[in-house]
Amino acid sequence: MNEFSPVAGGDAIAIARVLANDHVADIVEALNQEPRETASELLCEVPFERLVEIFDQPELDGAFELVEALPRIKAGRLLAAMSVDRAADILRDLNEPARSELLGGLAPPLRATLLAILGYPEGSAASLMTTEYVSVPPDWSVARTLDYIRKVERTRETVYAIYIVDPQTHVLLRSTSLRRLIAGGPDELIMAIAPDRAPVTVSPLTDSEKVAQLISKYDLLAVPVVDNGKLLGIVTIDDIIDTMIEETTEDVHRFGGMEALDEPYMKMGFLAMIQKRGGWLCALFVSEMLTANAMQSYEGEMEKAIVLTLFIPLIMSSGGNSGSQATSLVIRALALREIGLGDWWRVALRELPTGLVLGSILGVVGVCRIALWQYLGFYDYGPHWPLIAMTIGATLVGIVTFGSLSGSMLPFALKRIGFDPASASAPFVATLVDVTGLVIYFSVALVILGGTLL
Repeated sequence: MNEFSPVAGGDAIAIARVLANDHVADIVEALNQEPRETASELLCEVPFERLVEIFDQPELDGAFELVEALPRIKAGRLLAAMSVDRAADILRDLNEPARSELLGGLAPPLRATLLAILGYPEGSAASLMTTEYVSVPPDWSVARTLDYIRKVERTRETVYAIYIVDPQTHVLLRSTSLRRLIAGGPDELIMAIAPDRAPVTVSPLTDSEKVAQLISKYDLLAVPVVDNGKLLGIVTIDDIIDTMIEETTEDVHRFGGMEALDEPYMKMGFLAMIQKRGGWLCALFVSEMLTANAMQSYEGEMEKAIVLTLFIPLIMSSGGNSGSQATSLVIRALALREIGLGDWWRVALRELPTGLVLGSILGVVGVCRIALWQYLGFYDYGPHWPLIAMTIGATLVGIVTFGSLSGSMLPFALKRIGFDPASASAPFVATLVDVTGLVIYFSVALVILGGTLL
């Protein structure tokens, strides 16, 4: 929905009426395309109930800035009406004194709940949880539970999972689905229809990736967050999906050799974009200087056999490509918990023969290319062209094998010392293999071409 872009010269009130009637997802998409000032102006004219729906969408860019632009009283009412987990997300991004002012205007129970959520580390299960869930005591009947759900449905983030808790201690006893509840007899106790097994739960400090894995493994719509058996809240599947999309985006940015962007690409300021990309580029440039140093070390060999310089780009790109492939595969496998730190040797044993075979394939292609060019007269590599072809073939085997092995081991090394494996960016791996590849190339050339060209 882009009917109101841009707003300049238009009627903001009329546009706001359009916003009030369109699907909330379309509204959010359209607002994201507008400047912050325009979006704030439009939101001031939107009916309050619709405003709550809009801000409850995690896809709304810069929500905390838009809240900060609203009058304090209206912003406080908005936070009180929103889902608890979404309100906590917005408060977490707000700066002082806006955060304290808004928290101070909330009702004490809600303020205590939000402060409790904000007290947990970002990315933990408790930082993503909502306290708006359906919980009932074990002695309720199916009919009473269904009647209760009808009454509270509008104030709960989800009603598809019902949690049975001890009314005194608030300890989680069982959980059941709305489907089982509907299928049960009206007079049956809810404990009788609930599955006779302990619910799948997570602790407050469980990492969001682990939560996502449990939700995927057990096909859950929500997972309870418990502390010593006491139910604190639930993490719903939509919240964990939004979080994983953000984390995946950050990983992709890092793997591309830059800092993660904290705003959409088109809304990122010019200076901010330079700052995010410049540091990594400088670091990679300094690293690439080692390539120049390596080439200077073999300056004499290159003067004797100028023909060897023709294949330097080919050698370096082949090693970098193989290393980037291996790094990508291992980072993804680590993220999906298909492998752990202890599996590094299994990966090494797998990548070693893989690199040898892939290198041999490229080596054969390289040898055939040199022979073909020589026989067809496209280029004269001189009387020692068979030795040159052998040098290229052997080098490709060595550098692709090294690239595959080093590229697969780098994520393990980074994770072992506490860094995000995604920091093993493709440009970084390529730089590492470039330097080593030159050493391998000229070492092989000295062995094979010694006494002829060298």
